[in-house]
Amino acid sequence: MPRVLLIEDDPSVREGVELGLRRRGHDVRAAATGEDGLAALAEFRPDLLLLDLMLPGMNGVQVCRQVRENSQLPIIMLTARGDDFDVVIGLEAGADDYIVKPARPEVIEARIRAVLRRMDDSGPGRPVIEVYGELTIDRVGLTVTKAGRPLSLAPSELRLLLHLSAAPEQVFSRQQLLENVWEHTFHADARLVDACVARLRGKIEPEAGSPRYVQTLRGFGYRFGPL
Repeated sequence: MPRVLLIEDDPSVREGVELGLRRRGHDVRAAATGEDGLAALAEFRPDLLLLDLMLPGMNGVQVCRQVRENSQLPIIMLTARGDDFDVVIGLEAGADDYIVKPARPEVIEARIRAVLRRMDDSGPGRPVIEVYGELTIDRVGLTVTKAGRPLSLAPSELRLLLHLSAAPEQVFSRQQLLENVWEHTFHADARLVDACVARLRGKIEPEAGSPRYVQTLRGFGYRFGPL
């Protein structure tokens, strides 16, 4: 089972989430502050970071940004209802998903599995390596290069790129992407999609302000191409 690092300052929430994950077989390390959580990263080597936004001292957004400086560790934010501004900042900082507290253990478990699941969009007959201009996508190795240089993509960014590029020129609504990429089967927050698109464009596009690969069709959604 995946190893989970939980950074949460509320003792009751921390203990409840930790117990729920342990009962489901996860190896869990818990920390009460961002500083302690960052210190535990190298030693514990988690598969996923479950990160509270409202932390004393170094807050969750600061922790997320610091992790993203040298790691694409999957990150799920924990947020209280009404923290809309902080949710947007957290997504822009590189979080892959978020969960509103309080959340049932099965919801947290399902979201962890969805973030960690490695999508295989290759399908029968699709080439293993696809080249689009300077962009090369390896669907088996799950790597992406731009002009020959490897790109470091967060899990949500990689899954979004794989999904869009599997059907060039097909337009996907935000809700379709939430269902197919994030595996949210209810009407979820479209900010997840928009923030991820913005981060992905910043990494793959020749000019993020004039996207060549991930294009917006206003009122409809996003598509890959035409190239």
